[in-house]
Amino acid sequence: MSDVVVLIGAGSIGQAIARRVGTGKQILLADLHQANADAAAEILKAAGYKTHTAVVDISSRASVQSLVDRATSIGEVTQVIHSAGVSPSQAPVSAILKVDLYGTALLLELFGHVVSRGGSAVVIASQSGHRLPALSPEQDRALALTPTEELLDLSFLQPDSVKDTLHAYQLSKRANVLRVMSEAVRWGRRGARVNAISPGIIITPLARDELTGPRGEGYRRMIDLSPCGRAGTPDEVANLAALLMGPDGAFISGSDFLMDGGVTSSYFFGDLQPR
Repeated sequence: MSDVVVLIGAGSIGQAIARRVGTGKQILLADLHQANADAAAEILKAAGYKTHTAVVDISSRASVQSLVDRATSIGEVTQVIHSAGVSPSQAPVSAILKVDLYGTALLLELFGHVVSRGGSAVVIASQSGHRLPALSPEQDRALALTPTEELLDLSFLQPDSVKDTLHAYQLSKRANVLRVMSEAVRWGRRGARVNAISPGIIITPLARDELTGPRGEGYRRMIDLSPCGRAGTPDEVANLAALLMGPDGAFISGSDFLMDGGVTSSYFFGDLQPR
């Protein structure tokens, strides 16, 4: 059977990772919008990759299960790249929690049933999860282990506790990392691995929207006051993802890698410290 790489979220970061890990494999590009999947598939096809497309709504169990079924009909799922999501400027609190938090847990659950031995996955989280104040051990455990369909019922995720989109996003990305840690145990029983990457500001169309949006000044300040003094690129994220997903990363699972040019360091110990 053919090896299948499943890319969820056909944006710049996901495409860059697929280029690094998809050589000689079938790449299934899934996105909420067929046009996005088709555009990404054409770019990869023109570069010599074998591509397929699908539409997926990661906030829907039926939709994600349909994607899993499509992937396994093509071949053996060896790698999963999850780079789909919405930002604080794109959606209300409820949608961010449903897509970024619940959707990630759902993908890890369902693809964890079919990933092949020796397979691997990477989840794109965010630096934002690292700037959220510490949660209680009970909250951490709940985000890591609560059954997927019960996650959004957790008391500390209700509207009286999560009142703005940035808080919802930070909670979601913290949950992604915790979920990766817990799912690494289950994936390991299949001989597969899963890790997270928490990028900072990476220059993509989405980042450009943020840089010119209501939080643009804050994002530009982050870049200017970070140790590296610049934003990152999708290819830099792909370099790390290729390590984590390939044979050189075979001893790495359940981990999260913060790559933000030092923004978080500056937030806690430098010029970005909250006043």
